[in-house]
Amino acid sequence: MRNMEKVGVHMSLVVLLIMSIACTPKQEYKLVWSDEFDYTGLPDSTLWDYDTEGNAHGWGNNEDQYYTVARKENAWVKNGLLHVTAVNETYHDKAYTSVRLISKADWKYGRIEVRAKVPEAKGTWAAIWMMPGGWSFNDGGWPGIGEIDIMEHVGHEAGVIHASAHSKDYQWQKGTQKTGTINIDDATKAFHTYVLEWTPEVLKCYVDDQLYFTYQNEGLGEDKWPYNKPFYLILNVAVGGAWGSVQGIDAEAFPQTMEVDYVRVYQREE
Repeated sequence: MRNMEKVGVHMSLVVLLIMSIACTPKQEYKLVWSDEFDYTGLPDSTLWDYDTEGNAHGWGNNEDQYYTVARKENAWVKNGLLHVTAVNETYHDKAYTSVRLISKADWKYGRIEVRAKVPEAKGTWAAIWMMPGGWSFNDGGWPGIGEIDIMEHVGHEAGVIHASAHSKDYQWQKGTQKTGTINIDDATKAFHTYVLEWTPEVLKCYVDDQLYFTYQNEGLGEDKWPYNKPFYLILNVAVGGAWGSVQGIDAEAFPQTMEVDYVRVYQREE
């Protein structure tokens, strides 16, 4: 009996050791990049850049906005918040202006958190999403290169939050994209944290602590899982387009703003 007790104690110690190893700090997420927007003015130029390459082509979606560069009317930080604003104004032959901010850093795997409040007017198409590092619109290759949508919200479906993953085989133009939706009734009235957890095995998206999208790596190659390389982050509010203008554009409701409280990127220590 005493030997059995010793075996039991030994096994308990082994279990505790395994748990201790699994919970060491090296396995925990560490903050590697962030913007708390604790300043006033244009977005921090050491962290953010402006993407304009697709303006002449409607960004492939027949969008109605012109994305600008370093323009206060479209991107401004004040009172601890980034304002990503679409404005009803004629600019370079477009009826609206807005901004498409892209992070100057990219990451392979990790946890991305963006706390934001989205616009509500018909015709708005707000997004928090990711594209492969080094890629730009003129490079083409979409959707085979991959796209991760952490949050998309269109004004004609107020409160419906979408997350998606696009690849060569899984894309919206074929109706085969991997996607999930959740209803957040006050998404246009209150701030929520939009989260991506990304590992070699799975993509998961949350609103606050609610998991609503999961896509497992099927192990079937790049055409289905092009998410094994660094991606950068994009914040934008589009106007109109193939999805945003399904029920028209409420021009009188502009300007419309996505407010962002913070952006934080975490990765596991190696």
